[in-house]
Amino acid sequence: MIDELGKLPGVGKRSAERLAMHVLRMDKREASALTRAIEEVKARVKPCTTCHQLSENDPCDICADPRRDGSIVCVVEDSSDIWAFEKNSEYRGRFHVLGGRLSPLKGIGPEDLTIDELLDRIRGGGISEVIIATNPDVDGDATALYLAREIEPLKIAVSRIGLGLPVGGSLEFADHRTLQKALQTRQKLTD
Repeated sequence: MIDELGKLPGVGKRSAERLAMHVLRMDKREASALTRAIEEVKARVKPCTTCHQLSENDPCDICADPRRDGSIVCVVEDSSDIWAFEKNSEYRGRFHVLGGRLSPLKGIGPEDLTIDELLDRIRGGGISEVIIATNPDVDGDATALYLAREIEPLKIAVSRIGLGLPVGGSLEFADHRTLQKALQTRQKLTD
């Protein structure tokens, strides 16, 4: 169990040991509830067929919400980035989850992400701006530039979230004001 818990992001060997001890101290009812919760989430949560966010519903609640501005799409790396925007931001557009970012050193190319699906959404009409909100690091910047070049021929505005996020930082840990400022100061990547 320690080996498996240690595979979780942000869980080192010592944390995995503490978690394993906690599970061992649980009574059988609590342990069964945890097991059921893991099995249920794996069975019920799937990517939205529109934006690829993890959700129990298809389309997800954001894509299905008529109050959201469908003409603006914010492109993020993972579903956790959407959660960061939703809890800390006043952004009212829609999203698109890439499922990662380009990383040649890790063997992740455009075909490994939902870039074709994003381009199809744009070609389908109704989108006037794409905001690229990849993390501000080497791979995130490379992904943003690649996306801007792919979207440019489609003649819609492309911007990148602005200042406020630390270089090498992660969107999921950004606070409300930082995300708000980043959206307000986004920069055009294409004309």
